[in-house]
Amino acid sequence: MTKFSNVIVRRPAKSMVEGITSAPELGKPDYEKALKQHDDYIAALKECGVEVTVLPALEQFPDSCFVEDPAVITRCGAIITNPGADSRNGEKDEIEPAVRKFFDDEHVKHIVSPGTLDGGDVMMVGDHFYVGQSARTNEEGIRQFCEILEGWGLEGSEVKLEKVLHLKTGVNYLEDGNMLVSGEFVTKPDFEQYNRIEIPEDEAYAANCIWVNGTVIVPEGYPTVLKAVQDAGYETITVDTSEYRKLDGGAACRCASTLGAVCGGRLAVQNLGAFAPGPRPLGREKR
Repeated sequence: MTKFSNVIVRRPAKSMVEGITSAPELGKPDYEKALKQHDDYIAALKECGVEVTVLPALEQFPDSCFVEDPAVITRCGAIITNPGADSRNGEKDEIEPAVRKFFDDEHVKHIVSPGTLDGGDVMMVGDHFYVGQSARTNEEGIRQFCEILEGWGLEGSEVKLEKVLHLKTGVNYLEDGNMLVSGEFVTKPDFEQYNRIEIPEDEAYAANCIWVNGTVIVPEGYPTVLKAVQDAGYETITVDTSEYRKLDGGAACRCASTLGAVCGGRLAVQNLGAFAPGPRPLGREKR
């Protein structure tokens, strides 16, 4: 069973109100509310038994609080990505120093142009990594990513995306063979071997949950998803992600996490998920 020990997050910048969005009808984020949600998100992560490294805000990068996208962390090393959105590409240079505190040079690799890859398109299932081909992640980026994985004795496979921004917008692994799926992922053959917990269309946003050391962090306000996760036997913490949803962010995008394991005699670090907004722990229970 995977065990996470460290998480990296970055404080939201005031410039987040100008971040990328596909849902302008939701309005701009309330910065003060976003800060409070970020504080509560950190508290929720700590409740899951991890140490949290908090990086300073980057005003020049409005979306930089979503630290999942510029780095993917595996149990054998870190991969600094090459984000597909021009306004976010420089974030990879800002996240690398934090990642290098856990890895030496031999265990930090890079996706390089013409390859592009966003961490939100990468879902870890044990030692296998599913990678979505999207507007942000291209075939060359996936080829490089899988080549790096193979060099570490891991493996990856491509998943064609049709509608969503990132792979983990609509599918997330909860460990124990359980997977939350919504929309186009309900019938994808790539995931037919898992116990698929189908999310109704009106709660599709909440498919972006994150599993942390046996607890699942679930966006607040989605009772069907919350009950489904609890019925699957998981402890849950509900979190408020309202201001991050306005920037297409869910419950996984804002963190990268490390695992207290050793690979090749070195500390191993693992990625935690795709969208990590600033959740608020309203309750925790086990079913």
